[in-house]
Formats: sequence, structure tokens, C-alpha cells
Amino acid sequence: MTRWPLPVPMQRALELAAEAAAAGEVPVGAVVVQAGRIIGEGRNAPRALHDPTAHAEIAAIRQAAAHLGSERLGGCDLWVTLEPCPMCAGAIIHARIQRLYYAAPDGKGGAVAHGARLFDQPACLHRPEVYGGMGEGESAALLQGFFRERR
Repeated sequence: MTRWPLPVPMQRALELAAEAAAAGEVPVGAVVVQAGRIIGEGRNAPRALHDPTAHAEIAAIRQAAAHLGSERLGGCDLWVTLEPCPMCAGAIIHARIQRLYYAAPDGKGGAVAHGARLFDQPACLHRPEVYGGMGEGESAALLQGFFRERR
């Protein structure tokens, strides 16, 4: 686990991930931050909403966009507990997120440091700054516990 206090946005994302797990969803949480303030948050909810697009990142981006009254989130940061999948990486690109912070890597489903590596593609419209690993131990523990209970 982390040896120093995690930044508040990652702490909140981890709380949201724990809420998702308690609801029977894969434990992923996300928050959008502008000028140090959380303006959007979400947790995985595809099962509850019967919606395969109901990922934490999508919910947080939608809430932040509604808050700002704009589809562009330039100057905003996204904090998420798991490396984003291709769908969520695409949403990050289109929203023009400035910085992405993710906790745990996802070797199977991730599309930032693994798989498609969407931000590295020549046709990528926007490339956020990317920082991985902050809160990785906490996020990995949530995910491992969740899947262990289901096996």
C-alpha cells in the first residue's frame, strides 16, 4: 500500500470504487477535477443500469461536462482507479482532459499503457499527460478482493 497520503481526488476515486464493489459492480471509481475542486464523479454501474457504457470515467466526464455546460473539459484532470479501457480512453480524448491519473494498470483491458495505447496513435486528436501508479496497491487490493469473492 501507499506509504504517504494519497491526493484527495484519488482517495475519493477509491471510495467510489469501494461503493461500486458493494453494489456488485467491478470496483472502479473516477473523479474529474478543475482548479483543485471535484466537479464530476462516477463509479462503475453497467449491471445496475443495464448499460455497457456505464463506466466510472464516462459517468465522471458526463457529470463534469454538465457542470461546466460544455463537452470540452480542457484544463480538467481525471483521476481513476484503473487504467482506462478503449472506450473510456476515447472519451478522454474527445473531452480534451488535460491530465489523466490512474492507479492500477490493466494489462488485459487497458488502452493507455497496454493494448491499443490510444494516446500514442498518430490519428489521436488530443493527448493528455498521463501519470500511472498512484494508489495502485489500494486499487489492486479492491479488484483482487472483488474477483476472489466471485470465484
